[in-house]
Amino acid sequence: MKRLSLLIWLTILALVLVACDSGGDNASASADADAPAAVAIPDGAVVVDIIYAPESDLYMPKIIEDFNTAYRNNTDPFTGEALADGAPIIFVRGEPGSSGTIMQAIVNAVTAPGNANVAQPTIFQPSVSHWLSLANFLSREDIFDLTEITPTANAPVVMAIWESRLNAIQETVGYDEIGWEEILDVLNSENGWQDYGIEGGRRTVYYGHTDPFISSTALSTLIAEFYASARANGFTGRRLTVDEVRDEDVRDGVRQIESLIRHYSSRTTEFKNYIAQGPDYLDFVALEENDLIAINRGQTDTEPPEKLVALYPKEGTFWHEHPFGIVNADWVTEEQQAAARVFTDYMLTAENQEYIMGFGFRPVNPDVELGFPFEEQYGVTPEGPATVLDVPEPDVIAAIQESWAFVKKQADIMLVIDVSGSMAEDGKLESAKEAALFFLDNMEITNRVGLALFSDQTEVRIPLDILETNKELLEGHIRNLDAQGGTALYDATVNVVDVMNNIEEEDRIRAVIMLSDGEDTASVSTLDGAIQSIEASYDSINPVIVIPVAYGANADIRSLDRIATASNTTRQSGDPQSIQKVLEILSSFF
Repeated sequence: MKRLSLLIWLTILALVLVACDSGGDNASASADADAPAAVAIPDGAVVVDIIYAPESDLYMPKIIEDFNTAYRNNTDPFTGEALADGAPIIFVRGEPGSSGTIMQAIVNAVTAPGNANVAQPTIFQPSVSHWLSLANFLSREDIFDLTEITPTANAPVVMAIWESRLNAIQETVGYDEIGWEEILDVLNSENGWQDYGIEGGRRTVYYGHTDPFISSTALSTLIAEFYASARANGFTGRRLTVDEVRDEDVRDGVRQIESLIRHYSSRTTEFKNYIAQGPDYLDFVALEENDLIAINRGQTDTEPPEKLVALYPKEGTFWHEHPFGIVNADWVTEEQQAAARVFTDYMLTAENQEYIMGFGFRPVNPDVELGFPFEEQYGVTPEGPATVLDVPEPDVIAAIQESWAFVKKQADIMLVIDVSGSMAEDGKLESAKEAALFFLDNMEITNRVGLALFSDQTEVRIPLDILETNKELLEGHIRNLDAQGGTALYDATVNVVDVMNNIEEEDRIRAVIMLSDGEDTASVSTLDGAIQSIEASYDSINPVIVIPVAYGANADIRSLDRIATASNTTRQSGDPQSIQKVLEILSSFF
């Protein structure tokens, strides 16, 4: 019982820091100073290029434009008065980029400038300062002066919990101060949520997170999991060391935490939209506070069925401070660094901090009073977290990242492709082949992958096996696909889901990626039968998740949406021009 309690306590710690930072959102890894700007650069201007965290794209373009407009009008952006004679004109260009990707691109620019992923900004604003110290460690250069790092917008990582769930816990325990200890009791309860008055509640608890090589919150999540496992194994220090990270008992504890992952993703975008579907998809999820506010304000694709509330765990959490790091490298002049400091100061003005606050970020300027939208109706409290956890040294953070391949949850994925006659039209099959090959190239080789095809009949062409073993076989069959016959979509769903349900129960993600371009014309099964096959594993620790991809203009959106809903996923859509991008995103789930 002690070991089980420990495992569940570790699991909940991981829930505090899930999927918040903006994973691999669509952003370039380059900020080439010679690239054409959207607006003309004033003659003789000092150009400052900034790459910022994707969530900052909510406010950064306006702030940049206001700053540039002042200089174009020959006025001081702080006072509105005319610039002093001889004062430099500054021009800022900005673009969003995922924190981990850009950090590595900046390191590459210093250590391997010929690499395809290279970025040369003047300022780098990740979601959290981990990345700045990590860049110095990986490059063995002082790319960033860590004493000069300036926070620009605070967002604590919160445990986002459905209000009904939090109320159920508080009513059961009889007090309001809730943290991981109380969630432990839910998970350790014989009947799960039903013992807390949630009628029909599941025994299992689901969560997910993004890639710790890309996403700030995923990295914080993994750090938190190692902290939790280390403390469960007797660690009492303030900060983790490499010894704890490499300890096999500690790693085993992290593996047990990861065993409750529903699926991964490279981008927070997917999680935000999935989360908004309600408790059937995720019970708890860690988000930056601003994301929770956005969901409650109806700013996601799906309107949530109830309010998410921010639980600031009594045991502690992390701040993401969106720091400005001014780059020390041969592509940045002293004049540009000075100009970057001016723009940094401009970010901290009361007017800009109030504007930023409107998007759910806490101001770092102490002269700005906290106000809208930090209100109860949006699920947050003005007080925020009372306890903040320590951040390890960069060598420890790097070791934690390197451990990812050894501790992450593995997956069984059946790739199901419609090869009915209509797939021969408009180049759909050829582009689907290319996308499927790209999907395999982006898949972890330790996952098990299989291939099923359907037209009038369903055929499991290649059974599940470790990708490292069967990748060549999969690629050969995919290249030789041809299209003919009708579309037995419902039969394919039933048959493939049954195959996945009959796999011996293991702690692995079980998923079906189904690509179809048309309405069912040949099934014996019905849509209800397909849905029932999916629902058969609903109470499993690892239910089979089906992610349908509607391919082309004639895809049966209604049926694919119902299949997705039964699996608590979301139907994806693609065409010959976009299908590769769709499958690239889906490959990051595993």
